Amino acid sequence: MTTIGGFVFLLGMVFGGYIIAGGKFGIILHSLPYEMMMIGGAAVGSFVMSNSMHGIKHVLGGFGKIIKGARFHKPEYSDLLALLYFFVRLAQQKGAMALEPHIEKPEESAAFQKFPKIAADKVATTMICDYLRMVGMNADDPHQIEDIMARELKKVANEELHAAHAMQAIADALPALGIVAAVLGVIKTMASIDQPPAVLGGMIGGALVGTFLGILLAYGMMGPMAARLKSVVEEECKFYEVIRAVIVAHLHGNAPQVAVEAGRKTAPSHSMPSFQELEAALQEVQIA
Repeated sequence: MTTIGGFVFLLGMVFGGYIIAGGKFGIILHSLPYEMMMIGGAAVGSFVMSNSMHGIKHVLGGFGKIIKGARFHKPEYSDLLALLYFFVRLAQQKGAMALEPHIEKPEESAAFQKFPKIAADKVATTMICDYLRMVGMNADDPHQIEDIMARELKKVANEELHAAHAMQAIADALPALGIVAAVLGVIKTMASIDQPPAVLGGMIGGALVGTFLGILLAYGMMGPMAARLKSVVEEECKFYEVIRAVIVAHLHGNAPQVAVEAGRKTAPSHSMPSFQELEAALQEVQIA
């Protein structure tokens, strides 16, 4: 909601200042549809040219993240740590093979079913199952597992950041596309050079709307939206860092409580459950 509120405030300040200064909306409103068609259409066309269909869908999905923000907050971090605590405690008490019923069919696992938000996240579920499966296959070198997980997390982050990079590329192109629209307006004006000054003034003003619109869309909308999406993706990726921290701490031979405490310290400060909150969550872990 802050994104929408900020954009509304931006428009209010820009056009409010224009009105207070004595500006009139007539020329802007008359030229806006045509300029938007040229600038917006060129931006969409260049975006489609530079992205695959998968990338296009990824960017469209990114608009939801811009509005909603990060999916993971303190309750989700508490749930994740409680789930990981159950797994590392089970592995410590009964051996890695005891994890097999949960990691081979997570959709049927009582552990995952207890935490539906975690189970619904494909990246988190796959990561937990894959690396616990590797532990069961005697791949128990903590340094090797940590290196593999770090590379996977980097890959996930790069893939998720594609949408932000694509939106930033559009933002970088919009001022130039605004100039293209303005130049076309000037060409149109020069073709009517025999008209009275009042008419030519209106046509020049309409041409300048293209430059104004391109810059406003670039630095007032697409640029901030790309930055917002980037920050959301980076925050969500920290959720997966917790998984790495807990599993690696477990492989180093730490007790389950110590392993999840290592994961808790990896969570973002504003979403990190306190020691007491996590302790209470762990005490409630009763999974058949």
